[in-house]
Amino acid sequence: MFEPVVATLITSAARTVTGARSLWLGCAPQEVQRIYFANHSSHGDFVLLWASLPPALRKVTRPVAGADYWQKSPLRRYLINRVFNGVLIDRERKDLVDNPLQPMLEALEHGDSLIIFPEGTRNLEEGLLPFKSGIYHLAKSYPQVELIPVWIANLNRVMPKGRILPLPLLCTTSFGVPLVLEESESKVHFLERSRDALLALAPEHS
Repeated sequence: MFEPVVATLITSAARTVTGARSLWLGCAPQEVQRIYFANHSSHGDFVLLWASLPPALRKVTRPVAGADYWQKSPLRRYLINRVFNGVLIDRERKDLVDNPLQPMLEALEHGDSLIIFPEGTRNLEEGLLPFKSGIYHLAKSYPQVELIPVWIANLNRVMPKGRILPLPLLCTTSFGVPLVLEESESKVHFLERSRDALLALAPEHS
């Protein structure tokens, strides 16, 4: 069982390279089931967010990731399946009958917490892209699960697109106030409200 050792090495390296600071601004790192939703500018986003959690929370928190990227090599498959215990989503699915959220719903039903990126793809621009509807459907299916906005600052500069080795720059992960889907709240309003809650954690908006 080398996976715990590998996980420790990865989290230590992530914190060392980025000088990562975890700012729990609107909630505490409690052992409750949560969906952490964050901005997405780098393939390292979920690694840094996962590394920012206390060890007890990492054990029950699973990053949601694209199968097309993480299944490309034996090393990636090992990391996402054995070390991170990720939830893989088929972004290139041909069968439109299948529910793309099913793997996430099964993880939540099992009691796991999730790390998701509602923009749906890496955003190389400033600000946030419009949110996909998945976060709304997850919140509607599991209203008892806390939704925690997390702003990841500076990681796009540490690992810009195309760069192999990271730059040693300071990063922060800012955890905001839990969100709850209000009764009868529309999908459009909830997506806008959750996007605003995440954007409010960005340094330029604080």
